[in-house]
Amino acid sequence: MVKKGLGRGLGALIPDYDENAVASGAVELKLIDVEPNGSQPRSDFDKEKLRELADSITAHGVIQPILVVKNGARYQIIAGERRWRASKLAGLKTIPAIVRDYDELKVFEVALIENLQREDLNPIEEASGYKSLIDRFGMTQEKISERVGKSRSAVANALRLLSLPSEAVALISAGTLSVGHAKVILSLPARLQAEAARQIAAKGLTVRETEAYVKSLLHPARSKTEEHSELKAYLSSIETDVSRAMGTKVRIRHGASSGKGKIEIQYYSNEDLERLLNRLVKK
Repeated sequence: MVKKGLGRGLGALIPDYDENAVASGAVELKLIDVEPNGSQPRSDFDKEKLRELADSITAHGVIQPILVVKNGARYQIIAGERRWRASKLAGLKTIPAIVRDYDELKVFEVALIENLQREDLNPIEEASGYKSLIDRFGMTQEKISERVGKSRSAVANALRLLSLPSEAVALISAGTLSVGHAKVILSLPARLQAEAARQIAAKGLTVRETEAYVKSLLHPARSKTEEHSELKAYLSSIETDVSRAMGTKVRIRHGASSGKGKIEIQYYSNEDLERLLNRLVKK
């Protein structure tokens, strides 16, 4: 059954693939003759879930065959590595498998699709899978979008995760940081991303809290000391300009908190006062 949201699935890559009928063409292979695919997109296997699957296999057997290709005297897994690993845990000697003849690109595509359908890939594994399709097989983001049934923007956003510092990538891969966290971190300059990822993970911030934290990094509040220093320099500059214009010493007393204040204009004789008054009331 193709998972909603993917649009295209294994059936789109394998014309004769039918999950309901595939068992009829299965053969029993010795587990020791089967090996994982070294370029398989998935690199992390949850031990607890693997144990649960092994228990299910012990009780019911392997219900859906794995998909393999011949690789010399052995068989390489295209899809179903979890079932193969769980079968080993369950103590089985053989496993049902469908043997196909695919080239390297088709093997990788099928493995990627199968994992995406089962939501077995963490965000970094998914992004790395897309990057391999680009680097190894020259596929464009548009082509990958068509093959995996996701929008081009979804593919592009996944690939952006790989531009984060290695520490942030590791935290996302481990599930400590979500894709939502990653999107916010990406808005920071590269020099701030690693430390931000560490702080967000250490404090267990939500995505919304992360947005506020990142905003504070991008627009740090000025300290009271800095604000006072800037205001003092500004008022001093105004005092100088007005003093020159008036021809006498002028002092501005400003209340920083209230915004109120007064201007003091000095005079040194009755004639000086009259001169200043004439300037102030001159029409």
